[in-house]
Amino acid sequence: MPKISPELLSVLRCPVTGAPLVQEGEELVAALAGESGAAPRYAIEDGIPLLLPPELLQAATATGTDQHDSASGTSEAP
Repeated sequence: MPKISPELLSVLRCPVTGAPLVQEGEELVAALAGESGAAPRYAIEDGIPLLLPPELLQAATATGTDQHDSASGTSEAP
């Protein structure tokens, strides 16, 4: 399990609640609960925190996140 450095954790905030994040295993958890009453949780993949709310993370992975146009070999504008 990759451990997120204390320096990085000191500046990261939950994008939903604005609360500090704490590492619990393979996830970062907001120190405050969100609108649902539960604290938002964010996966850590290959040592990189994925700080998208779950519904946006599902949409991003469903559509793909590569911004390169494979047909023309050019990059799309962000």
